[in-house]
Amino acid sequence: MRLIKTLLGIACAVVLIVVGMLLTVNNQQLVSIDLVFLQIPQASLARWLIASFLTGAVLSLVLGSFAMVAMRARLRRTTRQLHSSNRELDKLRTLNLNTQH
Repeated sequence: MRLIKTLLGIACAVVLIVVGMLLTVNNQQLVSIDLVFLQIPQASLARWLIASFLTGAVLSLVLGSFAMVAMRARLRRTTRQLHSSNRELDKLRTLNLNTQH
């Protein structure tokens, strides 16, 4: 299983490198980006496309990490509540058995 994961990771990396190279070769036009308050200097279209892709990937990883931390905290809290409820239920069951005799 580990070998398959490694091979898939390598294959994905190779595909991304090839796509990046093709993107760079086919998009050499110089463009400048105007962000209303900021004028970014000219660079190739491929550079801006790759930069925007990488920025989106990093942002999604960061925001996904925050969501994952929140979900894990919620899961821990819910698990504690479940254990507490199970302990209380067990106490009530044993109390009910003791009063019947």
